[in-house]
Order: sequence, then structure tokens, then C-alpha cells
Amino acid sequence: MRAAEADAGDRVCAVWHRYSRRGDRASAGSRAYTAYLVVLFGTFFLAPALHAAGTTPALFSLSAPGAATSVSCAFTVTLCWSAQLAGRFWGPLVLQPFVLHVFTSTDLPPTAYLGGAARRRLMYAGTALLLACCAAAYLTTDLFDDLGTVPPAVAVAAGAGALAAVAWLWGQVRTPRDNLVLASAAGATALLVTLTGHRVPDAGTGGLWLVAVAAAATAVVLARAAFRSLRTVDLARLARESSRASQAQTYVLTGTLHHALDLYRPEPRGFTSALFRADGRLRGHLAQGAVRALRTPGRTSAAALLLLTGGALLAAGTDGGPALPLWAAGACCVYLGSGRVGETWRGLRDELTLPPLFGGRWRGTLARGLTWPAAAVTAGTLLGGGAAAATRWPQYDAHPADTALLAVATIVLVLGARFLREMKSNLPLSLLLPVMTPFGDLSGLLVVAWQFDGLVTVVLGTALLHAAPSAPLAAALAAATATCCAWTGLRRTRSVW
Repeated sequence: MRAAEADAGDRVCAVWHRYSRRGDRASAGSRAYTAYLVVLFGTFFLAPALHAAGTTPALFSLSAPGAATSVSCAFTVTLCWSAQLAGRFWGPLVLQPFVLHVFTSTDLPPTAYLGGAARRRLMYAGTALLLACCAAAYLTTDLFDDLGTVPPAVAVAAGAGALAAVAWLWGQVRTPRDNLVLASAAGATALLVTLTGHRVPDAGTGGLWLVAVAAAATAVVLARAAFRSLRTVDLARLARESSRASQAQTYVLTGTLHHALDLYRPEPRGFTSALFRADGRLRGHLAQGAVRALRTPGRTSAAALLLLTGGALLAAGTDGGPALPLWAAGACCVYLGSGRVGETWRGLRDELTLPPLFGGRWRGTLARGLTWPAAAVTAGTLLGGGAAAATRWPQYDAHPADTALLAVATIVLVLGARFLREMKSNLPLSLLLPVMTPFGDLSGLLVVAWQFDGLVTVVLGTALLHAAPSAPLAAALAAATATCCAWTGLRRTRSVW
């Protein structure tokens, strides 16, 4: 048995060795350029942020009894759920299609060629999450201000990173039913640990140690079950996922990010006849958008959750305290949810970029395509904000009229940024030209900014609205920014010049 396992391992190593010596490997110059960008980011962005975090008060204070335990539990379970969701689309077992085809065409068991890759990637993911969690805690909280809370905070980061890495594998190798069971169990365990941590005599460090131990123990149990599932993994589905991931990676490196994301859009199903009235005519613009949203229930559910969360964060961000971080987080949630309320954005882009096929009356096209997103985003955000304000109304200090005006201004800004993002086509060739500065060629930063222009607009626009001295002026700035975004989006589709 050991000889067979050793022989299988040698054969796997031989295949990987031959594949690593292919002609399209990364050159020394490309690796040096990557290291240069990392050093540039660390010198001019990360180091000043760490210095500012060490010399200014923390954005979120966790010195209250039980606050650190509650926040760490919520953060750990959210990280676990996010890792499960990521595993359903792009998990650690995704390999290059050619290599996967070579392995599946042999008599090697799946554990021989998938186990090693899974272990390496889980180790890399756990280490990266550990560093990212520690950096985020240092930048936003006061856990690293006291030497007594540093060890348990690092332990929580390590446990959360390990749990998220294992949940990433679990999300790919297990069925949707098993993922729902894990998500429910993780939520119940987090609630139990939170309630138990509040009763620990030393609720500060004792609760953090309890969270770290619970996360690490759960990660060990899940890892054993997940690695046992490698022998029964669906290789046909894994081949499809690998092929789609390879195509998406090619789009990201040579084109636009939205083309890569289009590969992961769910196919609309059902309710086809509901788009028409009994007499055969199409329904109204709002009804069409609602029906098309129901044809993708998963995306619509995610949109509803993001919009409600974004509205709640917007309501909290205008009520003193750390207003800008909560406001920006809420605007980003609304921005992400606005792209998932239906497929009308995609149809609008196609109609505006292909006027000879769909006709030249683009004003009617805009009304048909924007009615449902505008109504759904506004309703969902205001509903979430109203619910959040109602639950804490006795302690609510902000003026309701100003809060509502700022929320509407943020919605207008988000819709403009979403329109700007959705109207993109191919990558402009001018962005690939070198931009020489005293710090080197920064053309790569322009490409990144162009890929995430909608999100950049939302973050910078939120900061601009926060800096405005009054709510009416903030609303005027939001309207002007949204108008500029709409005009730029129409120019991208060549509808205006």
C-alpha cells in the first residue's frame, strides 16, 4: 500500500514538474515588477496607514465588557460564510484545465493529485487571512493598544483564518445542503460562544480566547471531513469550474473584469410567460424588472440582503460616531446590491451599444432599463435605513429630514456609479501606455482604477458628501457626480459625443 502511494506521489510530482517547465512561465522580470509593486504599495500606502493608526484614536473601540467577544464572533462567522460562498464559485481545487485533464485521464485517485494542492492552498489562504485580520484589527480597533489583548487577538485571527480556509474547501467539495447545515451550525455556535463569553470572569481576554479555541476546534473537525470528501468529488463539475476559472482569469489579465464576472452570472429560469399580459403585450417597465429579478432568485436574495444592510449602515453613519466608515460601508453595500437586483443593467448595455439592432430611441431604452433598478434600490435602502432608525429611535440624535436627504443623495450617487460601471465595454488601449513618474511606471494603477471605477467613485463620492457642510449641499454634490457618471457612461456606449 505504501509503495502504491509513493508511486502515485512520484507520478503526480512528475506531471507538475513537466508542467512547471512549460514555455509560458513567469519571467524573472515579471516577478521583479510584482515585487516592485508590492514594495511601492507598502511604502506609500500601508506604512502611512499603520503610522496613522498608531498615532490616532481607533475607529471602533472594543473596551466595553463583552464587545470584543461579540465583534470577534460576528467577524469569524461572517468570514466562514464568505469562504463557503467563494468555494462554490472558485475553490481551492480549481486547477489549470490541461493539468486536470492529464490527471483525470490516468488511474490516479483524486486524493493523490488534489490533496497536495488543497493543503498548499489552504495553508496560503490561512496565512494570508491571518495577516489581513491582524492588519485590519490594528487599523480599525484598539485591541493592539494593550499588550494584554494582543495574544488573544492574534489567536482569534489565526482561528478565524484557519476556519475560513477550511470552509473554503468545504464549500467546493460538499453539497449545497451540507453548506447550509454548516452555515446554520456556524451561526448557532457563534451565538452560543457570544453568550458564554459574556459570562466569563475576564470578559475581555477570556472571551477572545474562547472564540479562538472554538474556531480552531471547528476548523480541525471540518478539515478531516472535507479532506475525506476528496475521493468522491465530482470531477466533471470540477473540470467545468476549472475551465470557467481559466477563462475568467484570461479576461481579467487581458480585458475587463465585468467580462470575467459575466461568466459567473446564473442563468435566468422560469417566469418567461409572466413577462407578457393576457393580450400578448409586454408588461410595464417596473413589472418587467420585477419578473426578471424573480428569474434569478439567488442574486435577488443577495441584493435584498445587501440593500437592507447598506440602508442600516447609512442610517447609523449619519448619527455621529465613526460616520465616514459606516457611511462608506453602507454605500458600498448598496452599490454591490444595485448590480444584483436584476438583469436589466446587462440588457441596457447591450441595447445602447447595439443601436442598429435595437433601434436608436435610447431615451425610451433608458426609461425601460432604469425604472426597476432605481425603484428597487431606493425601496430596499430606505426600508433598511428606516428599520435601523426605528429600532434605536429613542437614542437617535440625527435630524430625520437631513438623514433622509443624505440617504437619497447616496442612492443617487450609487446609481450613477453603477451606470458608469455597467456601460463599460473593452479595455481602452490608451490605458496600456506607460505613465512615467519619479516612482516608476504607474500605468498599472490606472488599469486597476478603470476596472473598479464604480467602487472608486462611490468611496470618493461618499467622502465628498461627508465633508459637505450641510445636507442640501451634499445632495447637490451627489446629483452633480451622478450626472457626470451618467454622461460618461453614455459616451462609453457612443450614445452621445
